[in-house]
Amino acid sequence: MNIPVNLKYTKEHEWLLIEGDNMATVGITDFAQGELGDIVYVEVETVGETIEKDEIFGTVEAVKTTSDLYLPVSGEIIEFNSDLDSKGGDQPDLVNTDPYGKGWIVKIKMSNPAQVEGLLDAESYRALIS
Repeated sequence: MNIPVNLKYTKEHEWLLIEGDNMATVGITDFAQGELGDIVYVEVETVGETIEKDEIFGTVEAVKTTSDLYLPVSGEIIEFNSDLDSKGGDQPDLVNTDPYGKGWIVKIKMSNPAQVEGLLDAESYRALIS
């Protein structure tokens, strides 16, 4: 199970990569994509909106289920990964094949960066899923 140590994690299986200037990238974990199975559609209609921590910002649809996506920290959704979008690259399977790289889902401008302290580190996330 791939759990990069440079990321923060939620109990709902999202990850957060802090990129400076209160910017961050959000995706779902390797564990989550494995549990969901083959991802066929990713929907994010919240670009430009400010979403509170733990609120739904989109959905991931797999062959066997649909799962809500929860924002790890409060912030404005700046960008949706166009490679995943059915109107763009239409490659939602990138979430399966490269969940921590090309399969990222959104970029956000954090409105309360202190909330990062409440997220799990890699070791705590590993314990959660074990």
